[in-house]
Amino acid sequence: MTTLVAPTQQTPLARAASTVLRSREIAVAIVLVAVIAITTLKSHGFLFSGDNWRDLLLTPSILVLLAVGQTVVIVTRSVDLSVGSTLGLTAYLTGRLFVDNPGLPILAVFLIGLAFGGVLGLINGVLVAYGKVPALVITLGTLYIYRGIFLSWAGSDRINASDMPHGFLKLGTASILGIPVLTIIALVVLALVGYYLYTARGGRELYAIGSDPDAAVLYGLPVTRRVLAAFVLSGALAGLAGVVYAARYGTVSSGAGSGIELQAVGAAVIGGVAIFGGSGTVWGAAIGAFLLITINRALPIVGIQDFWQRAVVGVLIIGAIVLDRVLSARQERKLVEARDR
Repeated sequence: MTTLVAPTQQTPLARAASTVLRSREIAVAIVLVAVIAITTLKSHGFLFSGDNWRDLLLTPSILVLLAVGQTVVIVTRSVDLSVGSTLGLTAYLTGRLFVDNPGLPILAVFLIGLAFGGVLGLINGVLVAYGKVPALVITLGTLYIYRGIFLSWAGSDRINASDMPHGFLKLGTASILGIPVLTIIALVVLALVGYYLYTARGGRELYAIGSDPDAAVLYGLPVTRRVLAAFVLSGALAGLAGVVYAARYGTVSSGAGSGIELQAVGAAVIGGVAIFGGSGTVWGAAIGAFLLITINRALPIVGIQDFWQRAVVGVLIIGAIVLDRVLSARQERKLVEARDR
């Protein structure tokens, strides 16, 4: 007896390709592995040198924290452009705390950084959630306001490594089982936020708000409160990133964090977080952050000039947005066809 194969049955290769297209995290991870492999073939020291391997894990930790916070905001159909200025302000605050309060516990500084960043995020959240002003406008304004405060406060002053305790600076170089401590901090935050978004009711409501804000209001979801909380979390994680920045680099000047907000948005978008809200994961954003940092380190090794390095990142961001629109349109067509049957 001959068994007929349904016309719609896919080959294993086709199914694998379909899975990769549907899972942006897998697709971005494959690109990341490919970049590392190609660069390692060009220069073995890129991966197999102890310091380089450590830097590949350590350097993205700051961007991962920002990208996680940015993801929570973007899924609500908003954006936070002030995180770079928040990072810079908090990094300088960290240095001043150690200078003005010798003997201050390191844990207390981390908690103060989180709280300070949360307050700056709260300002954004109140203006967006209660003032009903577009987040792009509000956070672009606070980006400059926070940066102006930073410049006025710091001036030409600079926090040096000698101003901070050795135990704090050691966090920037210490490792546990070969994994940098700062990377572990970023991964713990990633896991906690990811677990909340995936399992908690509040996390699912954030996605519902981003998918259709009007429907979320009609359904009775606490839209204002959730959006406010998303900005507070984004600010708090930017504050934590500021403390990590001070530990990582040991010096803080008035240029700290300048421009990194665009990298945070880019990491989230490249990692599959829809800029129009409602979909995406912090895992994808974290992989996107690792990809951006790795590309910036890899392209000079393969002989690509600085202009083209920036162009490659731009192409990745545009490609991610276009892919989102194509996949969304494809899904909408399938839903319409299923409804009309």
